[in-house]
Parts: sequence; C-alpha cells; structure tokens
Amino acid sequence: MNDLLQQERVGKRVIVGMSGGVDSSVTAWLLKQQGMVVEALHMTNWEADDEYCSAAEDLQDARRVCEQLDIPLHHVNFASDYRQRVFDYFLDEYRRGRTPNPDVLCNREIKFGVFAQYAKRLGADFLATGHYARTTLSAEKTLLLKGVDPNKDQTYFLHAVPGTAFANTLFPLGELAKPRVRELATEAGLATHRKKDSTGICFIGERPFREFLSRYLPAQPGDILDTDGQLVGTHSGLMYYTLGQRQGLGIGGQKHAADAPWFVARKDLPSNTLIVTQDKQHPDLHHDRLRCDAPHWINGAAPVGARLTAKIRHRQPDQWCRVDYDANGALIVAFETLQWAVACGQYVVLYDGDTCLGGGAIDAVWHATGSASAQSASG
Repeated sequence: MNDLLQQERVGKRVIVGMSGGVDSSVTAWLLKQQGMVVEALHMTNWEADDEYCSAAEDLQDARRVCEQLDIPLHHVNFASDYRQRVFDYFLDEYRRGRTPNPDVLCNREIKFGVFAQYAKRLGADFLATGHYARTTLSAEKTLLLKGVDPNKDQTYFLHAVPGTAFANTLFPLGELAKPRVRELATEAGLATHRKKDSTGICFIGERPFREFLSRYLPAQPGDILDTDGQLVGTHSGLMYYTLGQRQGLGIGGQKHAADAPWFVARKDLPSNTLIVTQDKQHPDLHHDRLRCDAPHWINGAAPVGARLTAKIRHRQPDQWCRVDYDANGALIVAFETLQWAVACGQYVVLYDGDTCLGGGAIDAVWHATGSASAQSASG
C-alpha cells in the first residue's frame, strides 16, 4: 500500500471480520499498526452442540486476540440468515445431484451481505477480512485481484460478490504469503499464532460429510453400474457422490474387472444409478466445454471471444479458454485442453491476468465434437 493511501486511512474506523483464526487476527493487528481505529465483529453462522462444532472455541480465541490488541469485539448471530440464504440452496443442489460450493454463497450473502450491513450500522468506514485477495481502482471501478500467494489466493470464493462491495473493503493479507502471516502472528505474540487453518465446508467442519448430509437428505439406495452396464455394487444415495470420486465407493473385487481403482463417471438421476469406470481417461470424465446459465460479473461481462483463464475448482492451475454467449445470454466457456471431472454445481471463475472477472455455477458440460453430456442434468 502506498504512503498516501495509508495516510488517508489513519483514524478511519474499520470493522474486521474476526473469525478467531490466525488470518483475521493478523488482519486486525496490521490495520491497528497502520493507525486505523479497529473494531472486530465475530459472527455465528451455524449452531450445533457436538464434538465437531468449534464455534465456542473460535469465539473465545477472538476474545483473547481482541483483548491483546485492546480493541472492541462485537458478536452477532446470523444462523437464521445462513440457513435461509446458503444452507437451503446447498441442500437443493444436492437433491438435484449437483456439487455445490456453499463458501461462495457465504461470501456473497453473509460476509459481504448481512455482515457488511451490520458493520455499517456500527459506523464502519471500511470492512476488512482475512481473505488472500487484493483490490485496485481502475477507471473508477474497484477490481478484484488475486492474492500474491498462489497457494492461498481466495478470489475463487469471492467472484460472486458485487463489485461495489469491494470499494470499501480491505484485504491486508493479499500482499503476503501465508508463512509470513504466521511469522507476523508469532512476532506480535497473538494468541492464535499456532492455530491450525480451518478446512472443509465452513458449517460442517471436520465431521464426516456423509453422516452430516444424511441428517437432511434421506438415503435413496440404487445400483452402481460400470460403463458397460454391468452391476458392480449398490450406492446409498446419489447425493453422496461427485464426478471423479475414487474413495468411499464400496466396490469390492469384480470377476470381470481388473484390480484397479474405480471412479464416478456420471450420475443418472431418473434411474437413480451411479455409473463408474476404472478408466481415468474415460470420455465421461473429460470435457472441454461448459455452460453457465446465470454468470455474475464483478465489473461488466467478459467480451465475446476473449482469451482468458479459468478455474473450475479452488487451487486449480489457470486453464486457458475463450468465452462466448448463447442466445439466452448463458456463458459458454471453451477450454484449450480437456478438463477432468467437471461437476455441475461447481463454479467456473474467469480471470484476465490477475484480475478476477466473475463466473457462476456450471449447468452443463460437453465435448466440442459431441453433444451435451448427461452431466448437464447431474453432477
């Protein structure tokens, strides 16, 4: 950050989204070092009283850090908003046989939705989070840029946030690598400097995913067939599987098959059938075209024919592609190389260099030389 910009922020009030982790802790510490008036806001999005829920521990860690930094801590419960705006969508997508990513919706609907509105009511001039991302001003528009640490860049999860929301948002960690963030936490003596990063879906935590999902979506057992139509086992419900999945299929030795791993090739919802293959190069697992019916653009749609890069999952290396639109305005992404295990319901996110342009949920995938595959109806 240049000196002039830093001087303009001195004395301004910033509300930091304080999760109780090391990233948000260092975010608050850095902004206080820069002379801003820092307050913290901790939110509860999921209420559960079991061994997997870390909400109480996270709140205590947030309090400890705020006491160390001598900054106020506010606490608000958005569990009802989260269930209505994120979790209901999450369940609906699984019912459709798709593979959703609730963290994208959590950013749009909660962190940069009701959370940001609450921060404004607290008198915030700025909102700050521990995301590894950057922003810059260009032609009076705020652009979202990748974080400098490619292993931690989180723009994939931020692509659905309206561009206007970034105008008063600070991402202090965007210029830092994660090891440096740990070093700063240690140097500052922050209580969370050794705390492990959270993993998995935000509201599920480390709990077994299938066990959790079964509480809300009843099991619907069906057949598992190979791509030749041979019965090789039974599944407990299509919602528990995703394209390319290898673990947890429960397929034992088959007399007619080689001793090799099985992969989910596709899901047939009408017949409640899971199709698997031992051929990792099977055509059902490789596609170079996809359609997104309702793309979101941060600062205007990507131009027709533009050569951009895209990601269909977080941490995937950039993939070269070109974009087009069909008669209904749906986004068509044409990749220069085949993509493996592209599941409907996942997000495709487009980039022009370091600039995140936007993206949306994948609604269909196919091969350039063929017609839309069965994956247009399932994940």
